[in-house]
Amino acid sequence: MSHTSLFAANLISSQVCQSLPAGYVLRPLAIDDYEKGFIEALSHLTEVGQHSKATFLERFSYIKAHNHEYFTIVIEDIKRAKIMAAGTVFVERKFIRGNGLVGHIEDIVVHKEARGLQFGRYIIEALKSIGANVGCYKIILDCSEKNVPFYVKCGFKQKEVEMAWYIPADAARAKL
Repeated sequence: MSHTSLFAANLISSQVCQSLPAGYVLRPLAIDDYEKGFIEALSHLTEVGQHSKATFLERFSYIKAHNHEYFTIVIEDIKRAKIMAAGTVFVERKFIRGNGLVGHIEDIVVHKEARGLQFGRYIIEALKSIGANVGCYKIILDCSEKNVPFYVKCGFKQKEVEMAWYIPADAARAKL
């Protein structure tokens, strides 16, 4: 399978990419990352459900078709061809702030085997650079209380309160 990426890699800060330890690369999610354990890496964050290669490719194709809004990145262990960290920034188009853009950081995960290598910080810094490079006026995220100190170290300020309403499981089906 070809090495098709979600978006142009030049949106990612070269300074962040060069900061990684030898043997690792930070890059956009690619079509062959299913085989490199992308879904398994996400399972270190939350429940991911059942994914076949076909469902991965379907979602990858959708996101690639909207690659002006969705930017998923990974850190790969080159020798092992294994995804060790990942994160996404998606861009919301607003009417406020002169039709401004807001970046939302989501799904930050570091594989349990790679904890302590600062991959979370690299992912956050890369996502911030992508947001800035596409013209966002701010980047926001939600996190658990225990992760607030980490995000403060990454330059975020605690502001407002997060609220959530979960759709009942029997009614939560993708309809779009």
